[in-house]
Amino acid sequence: MNNQLQRLTRLAEILGRDRRYKLEAYLFVIEALHYELKRLGVDSPDKRRHLTARELLEGIRALGWERYGRLAKQVFESWGVRSTRDFGEIVFNLIEAGEFTKTDEDRKEDFVGVFDFDRDLVNAYPLGDASKD
Repeated sequence: MNNQLQRLTRLAEILGRDRRYKLEAYLFVIEALHYELKRLGVDSPDKRRHLTARELLEGIRALGWERYGRLAKQVFESWGVRSTRDFGEIVFNLIEAGEFTKTDEDRKEDFVGVFDFDRDLVNAYPLGDASKD
């Protein structure tokens, strides 16, 4: 079985046992992991390292802004994700399914309250100043 088919099988298993979050949320978290590894310059096999919960959440926020702008919160909520805790649940479902790995120090609690969706996704969105050139 190729990697893509294995991933789809693992995701189908997750969705079969936990219906809180949509498939899009899982795919986005996987993409955000790779996005943040690249952003940190540790995406090559010889430099790859484990991301902390905070680093992954920064990647989620940055990719959310890049893709959805100030609507990132609404998009995440449409997937069933209402807080950073929900992203932790998704990550640990991915770990349990064998899609992600963890260290002994990683805990779901690391994802709780890292940022507030209203304050840090919507209000902090960098609109820039259109009056400046």
